[in-house]
Amino acid sequence: MKYKKPELIAPAGSWCALNTAVESGADSVYFGIKNLNMRHWAVNFDMLEIKKIMASLHKSGKKGYLALNTIMYNKDLVKIKKILRLAKKAKVDAIILWDMAVLRYAKALGLKIHLSTQASVSNFTALKFYNSLGVKRIVLARECSLTDIKNISNRVKKEKLDCEIEVFAHGALCVSISGRCFLSHDSFSQSANRGKCLQPCRRKFLIRDIQEPDNEYAIGEDYVLSAKDLCTVDFLDKLVESRINAFKIEGRMRSAEYVGEVTSVYREAIDSFFEGKLGPGKKKSLKKRLSLTYNRGFTDGFFFSQPEDTGSKIGTSAYDKSYIGKVVNFYNKVAAASVLLTNGDLRKGQNILIYGKTTPARVIKVGQMHKENASIDYAKRGEAIGLKLPFRVRRNDKIFLYELSKN
Repeated sequence: MKYKKPELIAPAGSWCALNTAVESGADSVYFGIKNLNMRHWAVNFDMLEIKKIMASLHKSGKKGYLALNTIMYNKDLVKIKKILRLAKKAKVDAIILWDMAVLRYAKALGLKIHLSTQASVSNFTALKFYNSLGVKRIVLARECSLTDIKNISNRVKKEKLDCEIEVFAHGALCVSISGRCFLSHDSFSQSANRGKCLQPCRRKFLIRDIQEPDNEYAIGEDYVLSAKDLCTVDFLDKLVESRINAFKIEGRMRSAEYVGEVTSVYREAIDSFFEGKLGPGKKKSLKKRLSLTYNRGFTDGFFFSQPEDTGSKIGTSAYDKSYIGKVVNFYNKVAAASVLLTNGDLRKGQNILIYGKTTPARVIKVGQMHKENASIDYAKRGEAIGLKLPFRVRRNDKIFLYELSKN
């Protein structure tokens, strides 16, 4: 049976993450505007950058989706209209939303509409209703099982609806219903529904015996309110066979190197399926790569049943990242960078991570190093050296040692 290759959508919380996602094989990226998206604490973009973002993406043959999926108040509507007009001029490929005012304005401008998972669509009737309003893609509720998704997909095909289905395939999960949580607002007056969640659920909690106040227990080993990260690479073939149109990676607040590695893994997984090579061995190796990136442990989410073991460990990465210096200049003709080691030493053969404001995150093993036209194998903190690189970097790009943790 032939299947259509699903779109791979990566998160972009900054220019660096956006360019890293493109370089790592994403078909499209989703991004937000400062103050009006569900990841308020990410770097995000100014509304005047939308044109530049879309020009960059379209030049690379990629699509860009603007997320305007927070709760909207009356005070926001003037700004929303302005943003949507800019999005129209910039040829944004779709608006991700769930507020009906935003839908109305976007529809009036002829913008393509994707319904956010915040709308919690979990059945075909709801999908059909939103489709009748002009929605062309539904990001299903994370609570949908694989059986639910198959049933919805089959009904869409049977009734020949012009509506695609998207699901989250990897990344952080919220213990609440599709992210609609009031804990942060109640504790810190920072609303999760405005993208300002401070994630108190990820912290340790203290339980005190009311009758015996001296008896206290700190719960931190299994962080009871903190869900594990979703990971679908073990059953990605089943998702493709369910005729899901797009797989989304969560992570606009995570590092650019995280975005790059996770996007690269899912790019390889999707391509391997269509090449007939996504067997148990391939899945195991891909999941191993994912386990080395920042995560809180992995779960299958709700795809097969209601999760029983949801308590996560504290988020960790298998890599130690330590800042050692910056790029002073780059010389295209010799493909080398002038580097100042401000915070650490560097040895030939070590792995380094380099990224900047717009430079994609890349990890390489140090090869040729030079000082005063002489080849060297070791450089000390405070020294300025030349570093041969297989890619272009920019002035003030940051350099980190990036090694597997010894712990």
